[in-house]
Amino acid sequence: MEPEILNQAQTWLVQNQGLIIEYCVNIAAALLTLLLGYIAANLISSAVVKVMKGRKLDITITEFVGNILKYAILVFVVIAALGRIGVQTASFVAIIGAAGLAIGLALQGSLSNFAAGFLLIIFRPIKAGEFIEVAGTSGVVQSVQLFTTTLTSGDNKMLVVPNSSILNGTIINYSRMETRRIDMTFGIGYDSDLRKAKQILERLVNEEPRILKSPAATIAVAALADSSVDIVVRPWVKTGDYWGVWFDFHEKVKLAFDAEGIDIPFPQRVVHMKQA
Repeated sequence: MEPEILNQAQTWLVQNQGLIIEYCVNIAAALLTLLLGYIAANLISSAVVKVMKGRKLDITITEFVGNILKYAILVFVVIAALGRIGVQTASFVAIIGAAGLAIGLALQGSLSNFAAGFLLIIFRPIKAGEFIEVAGTSGVVQSVQLFTTTLTSGDNKMLVVPNSSILNGTIINYSRMETRRIDMTFGIGYDSDLRKAKQILERLVNEEPRILKSPAATIAVAALADSSVDIVVRPWVKTGDYWGVWFDFHEKVKLAFDAEGIDIPFPQRVVHMKQA
């Protein structure tokens, strides 16, 4: 009985020798695909993480993107290996696609915030420590996270803004440029000496060490208003000196105008009473 079974086995092996060799080759190719794919996934994800760390991006984003990239590559590698040994992978692709669609619909808002956060990190219109105005609010950027950006307001309140709101709106970054222009307007009475007022303003500008000499400050009459002659003063300062110069200069102008007899008017209205 045993010799007969052995002969049958040998006959089957001879008849299916080509298929067996092909199957072994496919298995070896699938294993090689898995090995090379695993190595490639690690190398690519590590390279991306290294580049992101080199740009000093948020560590949470860096690790998250590295892991997502690694496992996405591994999924495609496994599907390719299964297809190599003859497994029908169309159903796997369909299942993955359906699951991705369902997850995308369920997390549409979150994915939008994540994509916006990723773009904010790549293009870096805002960075930690900068004072910005976005989505109807303003504050100092503390961190750009996966789905939200955290700000600290001027009165030390924590503001959490969705990333999609930032990217889809106008971003005003007050800290990115090295210098800024201060736009100030001072009104004097129509009876006051205009030339003298301008000389006082020019003197105050020249005496303020934080005001830059170049570009030169602009001092000019901007409007003849209802109750005052409006003079604009537009000096340039370093960004960090903006508010200090703004507050100090207004105080100095008030004291100087008072000392020199320059009137700073307030809105007035003349009412004529008509008797019956």
